[in-house]
Amino acid sequence: MNQNDLFKKIKRNCYFFIRKIMLFFPNLIYSNKKHKYVFILSPPFSGSTLLNQILSSSKNVSCNNNIGTREGQTLPGVKEIIFNSNRWDKNKKLPWQKIKKIWRSHWYLKKPILLDKSTTNIMRIDDLIKTFGTSYFICLIRNPYAICEGIMRRSGKSAKDAAKFTVDCLNYQMLNIQNNENILFFSYEDLCDNTDNIINKIKNYLIELNDIDANQKFKAHNYKTKKSMYITNLNEDKIKKIQQKDLLTINNYFRDNKDLLDFFNYKLISY
Repeated sequence: MNQNDLFKKIKRNCYFFIRKIMLFFPNLIYSNKKHKYVFILSPPFSGSTLLNQILSSSKNVSCNNNIGTREGQTLPGVKEIIFNSNRWDKNKKLPWQKIKKIWRSHWYLKKPILLDKSTTNIMRIDDLIKTFGTSYFICLIRNPYAICEGIMRRSGKSAKDAAKFTVDCLNYQMLNIQNNENILFFSYEDLCDNTDNIINKIKNYLIELNDIDANQKFKAHNYKTKKSMYITNLNEDKIKKIQQKDLLTINNYFRDNKDLLDFFNYKLISY
């Protein structure tokens, strides 16, 4: 770890430590308040950070992590448990009561909605229900080619690995939708291109979110700029960045799993 990365880590840990201390006494007061736990279930690089920021615009929402990718699984004390090399092992057993305790210490318990966005939760919905009781799930999916591009560019994975991982995530999300009733599902494309309609669906799903505001600039990750920007569908530009040899590899996997693409109304593409 170089000096710059070490400084960032120290700065990050100090921020979370101070926030936890500041929330300690208020959270004692509101510890018995009835809350609604809301979990965003999404593959990585699918717009979940943007969705988190949209939901967090409500005065009724507390997100357990307000910086970076805004994932509860990267909080101190949880990162060491979840966010390691085998975090995508669906059979990995996690100490959920400990995770819940840490997350609650980072949520502001005065708020009625407690929000988490951890990408690995897409394969752990049963554990979340068992741990948190009645919960609410907002499921997000994105064009699988755009997901692959993000994995290859940001994680340095091969086209083969990116395609396989994307297929796994599509399968997890399909099972989540098929096997659970208390779910709101929509796509990244609808969120960007039919924003008002999706915002109304969110408000109908949870009345406490009736004050969310999507008509503003957001700092969600994108590859074009580090500045805030209005909600924008970046799929076309991202997919164009995939090299033809990589597209051929990706299509080999997608063709074998066409039923998954069909389920989410995505089509095979080629140059």
